[in-house]
Amino acid sequence: MRVAVAQPASTDDVAANLAAIDRMTAEAAGSGAELVLFPEYATYEKKRLDETFARAAQPLDGSVGTRLASIARSQGIALVAGVVEASPDPARPYNTLAAFSADGSLAAAYRKIHLFDAQGQRESDFISPAPVADPVTFEASGVTFGLLTCYDLRFPELAGALADAGAEVLALGASWVPGELKTEQWRTLAAARAIDNAVFLAGACQAPPVSIGNSLVVDPQGGVLGQLETAPGLLVADLDPARIDRARREFPIAGQRRVGAGLGGDPVSRSAAQPSPA
Repeated sequence: MRVAVAQPASTDDVAANLAAIDRMTAEAAGSGAELVLFPEYATYEKKRLDETFARAAQPLDGSVGTRLASIARSQGIALVAGVVEASPDPARPYNTLAAFSADGSLAAAYRKIHLFDAQGQRESDFISPAPVADPVTFEASGVTFGLLTCYDLRFPELAGALADAGAEVLALGASWVPGELKTEQWRTLAAARAIDNAVFLAGACQAPPVSIGNSLVVDPQGGVLGQLETAPGLLVADLDPARIDRARREFPIAGQRRVGAGLGGDPVSRSAAQPSPA
């Protein structure tokens, strides 16, 4: 499967952001990609969170969601993008990754669980955390994708739960806050989550100055299939499911796990991690 990872420089101009998403989706479709992944806050973004995010929030079937669905449908490509979704708390919307199928239908929506209350920032002052719920996955072109957002990358349990639920590709939308060693941490954690679960990871990140760029695609053994630098752009990569089977045959970690069964218990099995017959 061919995927595209988009690295825009989103701002608080929703119309301009949607126009950029339209252009980059057309470029992705023209390259033969079957899915394009945009970052966290792709439709509305600022250097720091504030009360304007609540004013920009909409339900998923509002004008922003409707435009994203139309872009996916017109280009015939699955599309994932970070939106600001209205929540029951008018002052604190959800930080949501919305996934649309190539026909424009809403395939899945993941509301961020782990809010970025770190590095001198408090996302939870302006954003509602989603209740911890079942992992969110969806299928595109016969491949199962699992959704996670930015700070979630630091919590290996969520990536593991998505793999347990059958995810073959972790679709990560981020606006990774710059800082000391943050780019190195981004790359290391992305590779670790792919290796931990023997899955692909596609990470779309906002470009500077809001974020660090460096969007990337990692294979199940931690190999980088492609990576952008800091300029806005589009990365296209081909994902071969055979790489997942190969990694899981060589390192059948999921079937050997003892954590969760007690120190003396039986290994915890992950049905999705069992290799296909050789």
